[in-house]
Amino acid sequence: MTRDNTGMNSSRDFSSERPMGAGAGDTEEACRQLNSFLRGEISAAETYRMAIDKAADSDKNSANLGLLREIQEEHGRAAQAIRDRIRELGGAPSDSSGAWGAWAKFTQGTANLFGDTSSLKSLKEGEEHGLKDFEEGVDDIDASSAELVQNQLIPAQRRHISLLDTLISAVGRS
Repeated sequence: MTRDNTGMNSSRDFSSERPMGAGAGDTEEACRQLNSFLRGEISAAETYRMAIDKAADSDKNSANLGLLREIQEEHGRAAQAIRDRIRELGGAPSDSSGAWGAWAKFTQGTANLFGDTSSLKSLKEGEEHGLKDFEEGVDDIDASSAELVQNQLIPAQRRHISLLDTLISAVGRS
């Protein structure tokens, strides 16, 4: 029994699933691309943690903390779904954010120096970058992985962008 992408138990076994006509090279390419997505999701979760830690220092940000935590948790769940999919394909999932994480920490740290709106705009830029990565990389993965990206990860990125736009507007008015 495995967990499907919604977190529900499923008797479906993805371990032998391959794209039609795909060989080992195609599976390796899918795992490579999925690991790139995974590093982005790990980086996003780390970046939100930094923003939450910074926002927690100010009483005026308490209303935004719940939303930022929710987005951080969604990135954590997305990372786990991608890890699971990589394992189902027989690959080894990345365990860190790599270069993306270092860049995200620098960017978010710099944005934190300039205040709430800059920090939120930095988070939004990260979400937009993640969305672009998903949209551009979806053709490099197998059909089941593409379904995960198209039906769950891309809609989540779009929702995060919309939520951040709302927060940016609200903070700008206050």
